[in-house]
Amino acid sequence: MKSIINFRPVHFFAGILLVMSSSSCNDFLEKEPLNAVSDLVVWTDVPLVEAFVNETYATMRTGWPNHSSLSVTSDESFARERDGAHLIQRGQLTPSNLGHLNWTWGHYYTIITKANIFFDKLQGQNLELLKSIDEKSVNRMTGEMKFLRAFSYFRLASFFGGVPLVENVFGLDDEFKVERSSYDAVMDFVVRELDEAAALLPLTHEPAHKGRITKGACMAIKSRALLYAASALNNPANDKVKWQKAADAARAVIDLKLYSLHPQYSKVFTEPFNSEMIWEKVMNNDVLRQETIERYFFPNGSGGHAVTVPTHEQADAYETKNGLLPKDDPTYSLEKFWENRDPRYYETILYDGAPWKGRKIEVFLPNGADSNQGNEGWNASYTGYYTRKFVNEAINGPGSTNSSSPNWPYARYAEILLNYAEALYQLGDEANARLFLNQVRARQSVQMPPVTDTGAGLLGRIRNERRVELYLEEHRFFDMRRWKLKVPANTSLMKMNVALAAGKKTYSFTPVIQFALPEHMYLLPVPQDEINKSSVLTQNPGY
Repeated sequence: MKSIINFRPVHFFAGILLVMSSSSCNDFLEKEPLNAVSDLVVWTDVPLVEAFVNETYATMRTGWPNHSSLSVTSDESFARERDGAHLIQRGQLTPSNLGHLNWTWGHYYTIITKANIFFDKLQGQNLELLKSIDEKSVNRMTGEMKFLRAFSYFRLASFFGGVPLVENVFGLDDEFKVERSSYDAVMDFVVRELDEAAALLPLTHEPAHKGRITKGACMAIKSRALLYAASALNNPANDKVKWQKAADAARAVIDLKLYSLHPQYSKVFTEPFNSEMIWEKVMNNDVLRQETIERYFFPNGSGGHAVTVPTHEQADAYETKNGLLPKDDPTYSLEKFWENRDPRYYETILYDGAPWKGRKIEVFLPNGADSNQGNEGWNASYTGYYTRKFVNEAINGPGSTNSSSPNWPYARYAEILLNYAEALYQLGDEANARLFLNQVRARQSVQMPPVTDTGAGLLGRIRNERRVELYLEEHRFFDMRRWKLKVPANTSLMKMNVALAAGKKTYSFTPVIQFALPEHMYLLPVPQDEINKSSVLTQNPGY
């Protein structure tokens, strides 16, 4: 910096004249820049193309930013002092203010742009040269970029419905205004790209490439995409052909016989590359601690900030060991609400009295260690619960460096089983729907009673199983919308209050936030900035 700041312009230009006097002007101007890699070099060099692909991978967001943004904008979690999340939970989204979800449009189009650049550059002589050097790597990278573009379009369609379908790189003289394609057109493109990607990718990678997209990841996201496309929001006529496609896609993943349920539910989220994970974001913690989960989730009595906490509604979605929701089980007692619950309850949620790091959680008032009268009370949970899922309980004094950064589960096998169960139910095959639903419930560490319900009762059990099994994994936000769930007027998400007096605890509930999901909010509004840029870009109804 010192030499740059102190340079003398006259000396700089004298140097240029000296160089030009000893060589032709053309020779001088044709020299490669010393501070950048030229476009030609990048796209004819396999390692540099790989670096471009790796950077695109790194761009992909996980569910952690904004403290689990999709979870805290649904009814499963609450985020302390996060107005952008509260705006969405209250049903107050506007095109000018997408709150915690203002990243969605720009983020996925950034990845799509990177993919389009990749395909624009990797053709003709560039592609022939690269394939002559390492055809296997070129095919893999092509499959990866097809997948990332398809996934990005799938997420955009899930958020916004039909969106502009752009497959090329714009030039300076091109018309930038692109109309929205229909939802079905976008999803046709998604499925086609996923199929093409799957044909180029292996089922597994050698250790050096663990975490990269595989054929199974393509098939798993195809299963999810076709399930969403068959659901009520996107299939108002309830076309059974769409449900059959969803069922076939899920079955194809199952028939790979490559994945299995991890015997211990909690370890699914703390052991990287376990048998259940189909696609996960690998955190590069050797270079930089990318997330600080314990600081996010630990109770304040253990030095955590407790930003993201379960709602009471989420806690009450966990059945008793009798296989019934608490409200339906005559043996359930609020005074002992924690007894005889689905084992996933204990592995996911910390409640008052829960065993924790050699002590018990103290949410009670007065003076509970994890209440707002405990240590750093401003970091206490607003709902009376804390999050246990994903955390490493062995960590003490969580901070920016002393916290874990677990891989993010984009797709895992339990979801595929539940996708298949839901599609089979919609096709009228209730016996097999129960069979695959009960596989999830029969996990070694869970062992919940098998579901025997039929009809609408069975559908309710499938939906609740998704809520419990997939908590915090960015499914509930989309599930509520694709099912077109009706949220009664004046609904509130609740907080559990625990009062201790004369050695006895009593429990009560008060609202923590109003919750609304108006029908027009099944889709997000197209950001107003994007509407302002293009006269052909239309807004979603209701905004």
